[in-house]
Amino acid sequence: MRIDPRSLRTCLGHFATGITVVTCDAEGAPHGATVNAFTAVSLEPPLVLVSVDRNTRICKYLDDRPFTVNVLRDTQDDAALHFAGKPMAEEPRWERPEEELAPQLAGSLATIACMPWRSYDGGDHVLYLGEVATFEFNGGEPLVFYCGKFRRLGTAFSEVPWLESGDYPGLSWFPSS
Repeated sequence: MRIDPRSLRTCLGHFATGITVVTCDAEGAPHGATVNAFTAVSLEPPLVLVSVDRNTRICKYLDDRPFTVNVLRDTQDDAALHFAGKPMAEEPRWERPEEELAPQLAGSLATIACMPWRSYDGGDHVLYLGEVATFEFNGGEPLVFYCGKFRRLGTAFSEVPWLESGDYPGLSWFPSS
């Protein structure tokens, strides 16, 4: 059965994600792209993953180079649009944490600076794994993407329904084999 890519994209859009801008050095100048395909991979070693369309300009700049994942706050929709191809009236403000690391956007909710770890073929995308070199997070709320639109979070639940995954073997009640 052939899967219609447009319908699949609409279906996948029902999974709410945060919005990030992945930044790197592009031949001496900062460059970035809006990406919502970002995830944590491992705590030991500390790894994160970004999935980038192989036809984008940033894809050629990420091969074996440091990158920063900038998690956008709910007031940074203009930056998300800028790095998705709709330029802002003013240029974004950049910061450079350390010389060997990639530039980062000023004012982000969180930044995760990474050294290249591995890259993998992901069909029409390339999956870049980065080893976390430094990170920083600030107070505020994230910008969210759901069903093709930017959104803000609603009210948080007052209680967390669980502390750890029921599939985690480290729990005391988890049956041992």
